[in-house]
Amino acid sequence: MHPCRPGNAGRSAVTHRFYSLHRHGMVRTGVCTPIATAGDPAANAQGIIALARQGDEMGADLLVFPELSVTSYAIDDLHLQDTILDATEAGIAAIVEASTRLKPVLLVGAAVRRGGRVYNCALAIARGRILGVVPKTYLPNYREYYEKRWFASGAGLVGLEIRIAGQAAPFGTDLIFAAEDLKDFVFHMEICEDYWAPLPPSTFGAMAGALVLANLSASNIVIGKSRERQMLCAAQSARAVAAYLYSASGPGESTTDLAWDGEGLIYELGELLAASERFELTTEIMCADIDLERLRLERMRMGTFNDCAAANGHPETRFRRISFAHQPDFADRGLMRKLRRFPFVPNTPEKLEADCYEAFNIQVEGLRKRVEATGARHLVIGVSGGLDSTHALIVAAKAMDRLGRPRSDILGFTMPGFATGDATKSNAWALMKALGVTGQEIDITATARQMLEEMDHPFSRGEKVYDVTFENVQAGLRTDYLFRLANQREGFVVGTGDLSELALGWCTYGVGDHMSHYGVNAGVPKTLMQYLIRWTLDTGQFEGDTARTVRAILDTEISPELVPADADGKMQSTQDRIGPYELHDFFLHYVIRHGLRPSKIAFLAWHAWKDAAAGQWPLGFPQDGRHEYDLDAIAKWLETFLFRFFQTTQFKRSALPNSPKVSAGGSVSPRGDWRAPSDGVARPWLDELKANLP
Repeated sequence: MHPCRPGNAGRSAVTHRFYSLHRHGMVRTGVCTPIATAGDPAANAQGIIALARQGDEMGADLLVFPELSVTSYAIDDLHLQDTILDATEAGIAAIVEASTRLKPVLLVGAAVRRGGRVYNCALAIARGRILGVVPKTYLPNYREYYEKRWFASGAGLVGLEIRIAGQAAPFGTDLIFAAEDLKDFVFHMEICEDYWAPLPPSTFGAMAGALVLANLSASNIVIGKSRERQMLCAAQSARAVAAYLYSASGPGESTTDLAWDGEGLIYELGELLAASERFELTTEIMCADIDLERLRLERMRMGTFNDCAAANGHPETRFRRISFAHQPDFADRGLMRKLRRFPFVPNTPEKLEADCYEAFNIQVEGLRKRVEATGARHLVIGVSGGLDSTHALIVAAKAMDRLGRPRSDILGFTMPGFATGDATKSNAWALMKALGVTGQEIDITATARQMLEEMDHPFSRGEKVYDVTFENVQAGLRTDYLFRLANQREGFVVGTGDLSELALGWCTYGVGDHMSHYGVNAGVPKTLMQYLIRWTLDTGQFEGDTARTVRAILDTEISPELVPADADGKMQSTQDRIGPYELHDFFLHYVIRHGLRPSKIAFLAWHAWKDAAAGQWPLGFPQDGRHEYDLDAIAKWLETFLFRFFQTTQFKRSALPNSPKVSAGGSVSPRGDWRAPSDGVARPWLDELKANLP
C-alpha cells in the first residue's frame, strides 16, 4: 500500500496552492525499511541517507526509520564497545550533513553516550540540524530481550541537553517538535517497547499537542506479533486522536537468535493508511498523506481528550516544544491517501456487511421500541414506490416481526397526485402486497385541485405553473392525510425522509414530508440507503415477489413526482435540480463529521471523483453508474450545498421529530450531532470557497 516510487507523487510544478496538500493541512509521511548491516554504523548511515534522498524525491515531509537503525539492534554486548559507539556518532554526523540538502525531517535510531551511560535514542534531524534526542523510557528485559544489560532508561530525564556529532541538542523524554511554518505539523517520538507499556510516552506527547506519533522499533518477528503491532498502532492512534507511524527492523539485522520482517505501518484515527510488504529483501518507503487538520478538529470536538490532559496535569506545561523551519514549497505533489467516494459506504465486503447489519438493526430496534412504548395499534406509512419509503416499509416489517405482531398492522397508503407515474405506483402496490401489509390508495388530485382553486393558483385556471406552492400542496396533503389516518386508526406516522434530504432541506416543512411521529430514515444518507436495501436482499431478509419488487425500485430515477412530465416525457428529477446525491453526501460527511473548510472539501472531492477509472468503488457498484466530476462541477454543487445547508434550511432541522442516529458520520438532529442557528448565513463558507479555488 502506497510505496514511494518516482512519478507524479513527487512532482513539484509551480501551480495554484489549491493543488498542494500542504495548503489543506496535510503532510506526507513515510515509514522506512533500510537493509541493515549488523554492527556497521557507516554502512547503515549510507543506507539511511539513500532512503532519505528517495523520500525527498517523493515529497515526503517526515521519514521514520527503525530503532537503532544507525547502530544495529541485535549486536548484544557490542553496544558497549567504544569502537561501535564512535562509528555510530560518525554515522549520525554523515546523516546530519546529508540532511542539509533534503526536505524531510528524519527520525533515526542510534545508541548514544551521555554522562557515562549509553541510551537507546531517537534523533530528529532536519536540514543539517539535530532538533532533539529522545531516550527510550521502557527497556524490555524479559524473554529474548536484555536491553537493561546495555542501556539506561530515559525515565525522568527532562530539561537536559546533549552534545553529539558536533552539535548541542535538547535531550530528554519531554520533547515534541513543531514546524513554525506549517500549522499542525507537530510530532513526538517513542521507541519500540514504549508503546507496549500501559501508559505509552506518546500518550503524554499527544496531550502536549503532538498530532503525529512516531515509533522507531526493532521488534523481531514471531508468529502473531504483526497482529499485536497493528492492534497497538490502531488503538493508540484512535485513543490519542493522532496519526501513528511505526517502523520495524528488516533484512540485514543479525539472526543469531531472532528474525525480522521489516513491518511499516501508518495509522490515522484507528484506520490503516499504509502498510509495507513484510519479509521483503529490498529497501522500502511506505508513504501516506496524514490529515493533520482533521486530527486537530477531532480533538477540538472531543472534550474528553482535553479533560484527560487536565486530569494529568496538562502535559503541555512539562514538555519542551522544539520549533524548526520546515520550508514547504506548496507545490502540487498529488495525494497519497485513499479517499472513499462514498464516505458513508465502506469499500471492503466485510465492512459493508457489518455496517449494513448494524444500520438496519439500529433502525429496526429504534422503531420496535417506539411501538412498544406507545402501545400503537398500527404503523402508518406513505408508500411512494421510491427508495426511502421502500426502506422504511422494510424496517417496519422487520420491527413487527420482532414484536411478534402481524405485518397487516402496518397501514401503507399510496397517494397519487398530478405527476405520479404508473411504474412507481405499481411498485408501491406490489411491495405492500408482497410484504403482507394493509394497503390503501387515496387519490389526492381532487383535494389538491380544490385547494389550488381556493388559493387562486394559476394552475387552477389552466396555466402550466408548477411552482413550489404547486408541489407543496401535494406534499402537505399527503402528510396531512397520514396524520389524520393515524389518529383514526390508533397508530403513528413513520417518517421516510433521509439524512441527505434533511441536509439539503429537500422536504416540505411542517405538514409535509419533513414531519412524522418517528423518522426511521433520518440518520441514513441516500448513498447508504441503496446498499442497505440491497443488503436485505443479499442476506435473504426478503425473497420472492418482495425481492423482485425491491430490485425494480432500486432501478427507478429519484424523483418527488410532484411536477408533470415535460414535452419530451421526462419526469422531474431531484438530482437535476439540486445536484448529485453522491457529491452532496461527500460534502455532508466532511462538513458535519469533520468541520472542514469548503476549499479542502473541494480538494478531497476532486481527488476522489476526477477519474472514474481510478480508486476503489463499493462492492457491486454498477459500471454505468460510475461517474466522474471535474473541479468546476464539484465547485458548482458544493456552492449549492453550502447555501442550502447553512442558510436556507436549518429551521427544518431545528424541528425534527425523533429518530435514531445510525452513522458515525453524524446526524442533523438538534438533540444530537448538529446544533446551529436557524437564521445563520452561508457567506463565510461561500467566501472561503471562492477565495481559495484556482
